[in-house]
Amino acid sequence: MTTQANPSSGIGKLYLLLSALACLLLGAIALYSSGIGLVEPKFHRAAGFALALVIGITASRARREANGSVTGARPKMHLVLDALMLAAGLWAIWSFFFVQTQMETVLYDVTQADAWPALAGLVVFLELCRRLWGWGLFGVGAFGVLYLLYGQDLPGIMAHTGFSLKEVAEALWYNTNKGVFGSITNIVLSTVFIFIVFGVLLEGTGAGDTLLKFAFLATRRTRGGPAHAAILASSMFGTMSGSTVANIVGTGTFTIPMIKKRGFSPTFAAGIEATASSGGQIMPPIMGAAALVMADLTGVGYLNIIVAALFPALFYYFSLFAAVTVEARRQGIEVQPMSVDDRITRVDLMNSVLFLGPIATIIGCLVAGFSTSAAGFYAVVILLALSVINPDVRSDPMRIWRSFLKGSQSGATLLIAIAAIGILVGSLDSTGLGLKLANVIATIRGESLFSALLVAMIGALVLGMGMPTLPAYLIIILVMGPAIQQLGVSMLTAHMFVFYYGVASSLTPPVAIAAYAAAPIAGANPLMTAFMSFRLGMAKFIIPFVFAFYPTILIIEEFSLLPFLWIVARTCFCIWLFSSALSGYDRRKLTILEIIVRFIVAFTMLVPAPAIHLPAILVGVALIAWDMRAARTAPQHVREGS
Repeated sequence: MTTQANPSSGIGKLYLLLSALACLLLGAIALYSSGIGLVEPKFHRAAGFALALVIGITASRARREANGSVTGARPKMHLVLDALMLAAGLWAIWSFFFVQTQMETVLYDVTQADAWPALAGLVVFLELCRRLWGWGLFGVGAFGVLYLLYGQDLPGIMAHTGFSLKEVAEALWYNTNKGVFGSITNIVLSTVFIFIVFGVLLEGTGAGDTLLKFAFLATRRTRGGPAHAAILASSMFGTMSGSTVANIVGTGTFTIPMIKKRGFSPTFAAGIEATASSGGQIMPPIMGAAALVMADLTGVGYLNIIVAALFPALFYYFSLFAAVTVEARRQGIEVQPMSVDDRITRVDLMNSVLFLGPIATIIGCLVAGFSTSAAGFYAVVILLALSVINPDVRSDPMRIWRSFLKGSQSGATLLIAIAAIGILVGSLDSTGLGLKLANVIATIRGESLFSALLVAMIGALVLGMGMPTLPAYLIIILVMGPAIQQLGVSMLTAHMFVFYYGVASSLTPPVAIAAYAAAPIAGANPLMTAFMSFRLGMAKFIIPFVFAFYPTILIIEEFSLLPFLWIVARTCFCIWLFSSALSGYDRRKLTILEIIVRFIVAFTMLVPAPAIHLPAILVGVALIAWDMRAARTAPQHVREGS
């Protein structure tokens, strides 16, 4: 029997101290660069990765200690391996900084000697990526390196002209446009990082608990009650957290037991929390920091991004509200009064400023013309100033410090994931593989936009499986983006399309990470929860097709009021028919024929041709009228399907 490692040991304390110091420095650099002054670009990237390296090694060691895998006969081997990784990683980062400095002052070419520290750096960051993010992202990065080294021997479109070790180092390491230190790393360090810190600080100051209470108040008169509250709270909390799993843990530990208590099954309780939490990533204004990256990659202003994302996100949450309402009807769950604990107190009203103040600051700064990173900086400043409102913060001020360090650690682990994405970017850009895949998809699709989007959807779901939201979006847009833009859709629509499926991949069996995170909290079967989440979140698979065919929904592109209102009404009607058909219930149990007809009508009412969608709408109205009439006349036991 192995003994758990003692966290108070000398080595453990040293790791904790190093990690805290690195988190402090990384957070301080993020605050300085976003709101006070610019940091020299090559130093910013080198320092960012050096500090992330220290934090990543410490975090991975902490995980091994928690699993008991650092104890036993070989603890010294782990210590030596970590020390070697730290030394090799710092050597590689110093080499990047040195080479970039030389390139700025003299005509300097990367040499064969420079290739070895670059190769060491690639190995170190890929191994850290494996430890912290799993085999999926590791595989993405490893593919990028191996493809450059050996892709010339592959058949067909996969073959390229070949790259030497020096050229691989130049493409993946000593490059500020692509590769590990490329433009995506710059976006994360200069814009995204401050919002990750802001999201964790918002949670640490108690704003999350207040949001949950207000969500319960807003949904107190609905049948779903806590299930509807979970949807509302997760949409607000998830937009800031940037992590589906963190959202589930943050709100689900409270909402899932209450959903079960209301009468819903454990599988349904876990499924609704998983779908609601994943939806937080598509909800403006922050969209789990993906909106910030999308604004940089597309060149579309951040305010335009959040306006464009608003109605698709509302459609998704309407579908979840509809699914809960239908399920509550099916199970005969009625509206129940709030308990005393659910009532809003004076402290809750005061704490609401912790959420409203910073969000208003972000929007106000952007409207006033400040940069996105500056808006994040001032939001953090306002949040810290307002945090003294919360009595819990006044009684324990160190929770702000802990939250700041936790936010920096989250940003550091994301930066390690971005290293793998950067390797893929460098590989695709150097070999032109992305454009080759775009040509293949163009050949498969023929002349049909729908079939092309269907192929792109499948590819996006496969590429995004098991990935966190932001890395999933980046991988998918890199591989599928050129192909989708060749279909004639705008750049923003293409980015929004793949982003939705990057988020949806967290609900797609068999690798439904959101469902697997929610299932243990509910005491439900993980695989059954995955299928329930997939069913409840089905609207997320339809909505991207809607805005691809009707870009007026994105408001900032081809907007016209009457067509906009018309497609909004049709989409809402489609979602209701679709949700009730999936549940097999509306105001009463539906027959097999009614379910089939509802599915057909729901899809056909979204067809652009009026000759098709107008009759479909009439049939849909007739189905609803028939259901209401049948529910009024049917006996109670027939309505409940018993």
